[in-house]
Amino acid sequence: MSTHRSSHAVLRVVTLLWLTLITVNLAQGESLAGKELIAALRSGGYVILMRHASSPRNPPDAAQADVENVQRERQLDEEGRASARAMGEALRRLHIPIGEVLSSPTYRALQTIKLAQLGQPRTFEELGDGGQSMRADKSGARASWLKAKASALPGPHENTLIVTHFPNISEAYPQEAVGLADGEALILHLDGHGGATIVARVKIDEWAALATAH
Repeated sequence: MSTHRSSHAVLRVVTLLWLTLITVNLAQGESLAGKELIAALRSGGYVILMRHASSPRNPPDAAQADVENVQRERQLDEEGRASARAMGEALRRLHIPIGEVLSSPTYRALQTIKLAQLGQPRTFEELGDGGQSMRADKSGARASWLKAKASALPGPHENTLIVTHFPNISEAYPQEAVGLADGEALILHLDGHGGATIVARVKIDEWAALATAH
């Protein structure tokens, strides 16, 4: 009987240590993946900073332009449209709450959000592409603006989604954004005091895989 009680005591201690480790890791912004990432996002309080879905590097000609794309801007290709839809479906299946949605005013960014059915976005020129030029902002103002927005706490039990362009993300998070693919997202954990730590990177097609696995 004594051995049985001892085993239960050891198990309780191990369980408490494991839960403590998870809590500390979240507080310190340690990397998250799989079930831990999904559980964290379901609780809310994170920012999903995303590059728009796959888009050709050149605007479409008149015959190929979407009807809604009246300015004939760059638009999503077939892969981009499919991946945006799949991402939105996966987030809903995973019960990951999306609150505020911030977007570049470009057609391809807004198209990503629309096809994913992630809500009505607010657009900001600071998230845009500078009129297709995508010139680097050497002043650092655009990076500072994005980092401030990405550090703002979401609503209770919600996550904020920001959809923008690679240069914008790279200027704000140069090391973490290396090799960021179309549709890929950085997941930021906020400390509640204006600080944010990147805890995961999720490719756009990985959301569907997470939904299937969990």
